[in-house]
Amino acid sequence: MYNFIRHITLNEGKTPKTLVHTKLPYAKDELEPSKSKDTIDYHYGKLYKGYVTRFNDGEGDADFNEAGAFLHNLYFTQFQKPTSSNEPDGSAGEFITKHYKTFDKFKDEFEKTAMKIQGSGWAYLARDGSIKTIANHEIKQDIIVLIDWWEHAFSLDYQADKKSYLKNQWKIMNWNVISARVGLVS
Repeated sequence: MYNFIRHITLNEGKTPKTLVHTKLPYAKDELEPSKSKDTIDYHYGKLYKGYVTRFNDGEGDADFNEAGAFLHNLYFTQFQKPTSSNEPDGSAGEFITKHYKTFDKFKDEFEKTAMKIQGSGWAYLARDGSIKTIANHEIKQDIIVLIDWWEHAFSLDYQADKKSYLKNQWKIMNWNVISARVGLVS
């Protein structure tokens, strides 16, 4: 389902995988103040790109680098310029209402789950409507909404204030992208 970060190339009868550092669907400064250009430069431009580069160069743990690239691809492509009242609509809104009754209840449950992560990880809304975590980097095929809970995702902009970081992620969520992911559920 999410194999869009992989590009297969033929090489003497072999089919090695290469990963692509997906382009941002917005300018690096368009997520401010929810996510600063400095954070984008570091997180997207250095860390995410590093997973792709190391995987393609055969350096380090291939599974870790591939999963890191996969997760960051989902993460960075789900955002848009912030809006003050960014409520989910379409399939995303229906999905959240079906499983949580209201967007506020969903956000509360998401926060409870995310705040249980000790150290680094990821929190996500899954296809079955549950909110799950990933302790490290792992490819999961059931991700609808993904929040990076590694320190580098929030520390430049929020220091240790994870609750403010999460609150501001909802302001930049592109619900059209999320609705497309929900559409893949049915």
